[in-house]
Amino acid sequence: MADVSADHSVGGTIVTPARKRGAIGRTIAGTLTWLAVTPLAAWAIARLTGLERGSLASQLMTATPYAAASSVVPLLMAAAGRRRAATAVALLTTTAFGFAVLPRALGSAEATTGRPLRVLTVNMLFGRADAQAIVDLAQRYDADVLSTQELTPGAVADLDAAGLKTLMPHRVLQDEWSASGSGLFSRHPLTPLEHEMPQVGHHMPAALIALPGGRPIEFLDVHTFPPLGPQVANWNAAFDAFPPPSKETVRVLAGDFNATLDHAPMRRLLARGYKDAADTVGAGLVPTWPANKRVPPIITIDHVLVDERVGVKEVSVHTVPHTDHRAVFAVLSVP
Repeated sequence: MADVSADHSVGGTIVTPARKRGAIGRTIAGTLTWLAVTPLAAWAIARLTGLERGSLASQLMTATPYAAASSVVPLLMAAAGRRRAATAVALLTTTAFGFAVLPRALGSAEATTGRPLRVLTVNMLFGRADAQAIVDLAQRYDADVLSTQELTPGAVADLDAAGLKTLMPHRVLQDEWSASGSGLFSRHPLTPLEHEMPQVGHHMPAALIALPGGRPIEFLDVHTFPPLGPQVANWNAAFDAFPPPSKETVRVLAGDFNATLDHAPMRRLLARGYKDAADTVGAGLVPTWPANKRVPPIITIDHVLVDERVGVKEVSVHTVPHTDHRAVFAVLSVP
C-alpha cells in the first residue's frame, strides 16, 4: 500500500494594528500649546479686570510688559499647528496685552503753554545715594523741585554740603534714620500741608509751591509701602487715600509708588483724573528699579503723576550711584 503524504501547512500574514503615532503626537502638541496659551490668557484677564489679589499676584503683575512680549510665542505655536481655538485665544491675549502696554512707548511731547515746572524725584536708599550726583542733576536740568524718599538726616547734611542749600533753600522735610524719611526741596517758597495724606505708608510730605506767574500748586512726595506680605493691604489703602485732582489747585504727585501702570490701585488713581508723565511722552516702559545691581533695571515703579490740565514736555531717567532706584526728571507746563 502506497504511503500518501499531504502538505497541510498553513500560511498567512499576521497583521498587528499600527499605533496611531501621528494622532498621539498631535495630542501632545495640542496639550503643550494650551499649556502655553492658558497662563498668559489668565494673566491678560487679570490685568484688564484688576483681579490680582494678595502679595504674590501684585508682585507678578509688575512683569506684565514681559508677559506681553512672550505672548507672541504661544500665538505662533498655535498658528503653526493650525489649532483654531488656541490661535483665537492667543490672538485675543496678545491683542489685550498690546492695548495695555504699547501706548507707553507711543506717546509724544505735549505742545501746551503755561508756567514751566521741572521736577526731579529720587529714592535715596536709606540716605546712601550719592548726594553730589543728585545736586549735579538738579543743577544740570535746572530743577525747580526735588522730591526725595528714604531721606535721612545724614542725607540732608550731605545734600546741603553738595550745594543744595543754595540751589533749593526752601524745604519741607520729614527725614528719619529709616526708609520712612522723605523730603521736598524747592527753588520757590513752600507752605507745608500738614494733613494732606493719612499715615498709610512711609512719610509723604505735601506742600504748596509758590510757582511764579499764577496760583500756587500742590506737590505730594510719594512713598508707599511695597506690596509685600501683609503690607499689601496698606499699599492698596495708600492709593485710595491719595487726594484726587482739584479744580481749584493743580496737583503733582512724584516719588516711589512701588507700583507699575499695570497694578489695579495705580490704574484706579489714574482714572480719577491723573496721567503718568512718562507714559504721556512715550517713556512709560523705561525701567527705574533695581539700579546699580548685577542685573539691569527691569520694572518701572517711580513716577511723576499730574492732573489732566498739566502738559508734559519731557521725561528722562537717570542712574544715581549708591541707590537702587533711578531718578526721574520731568519737564511740565502748569496752567
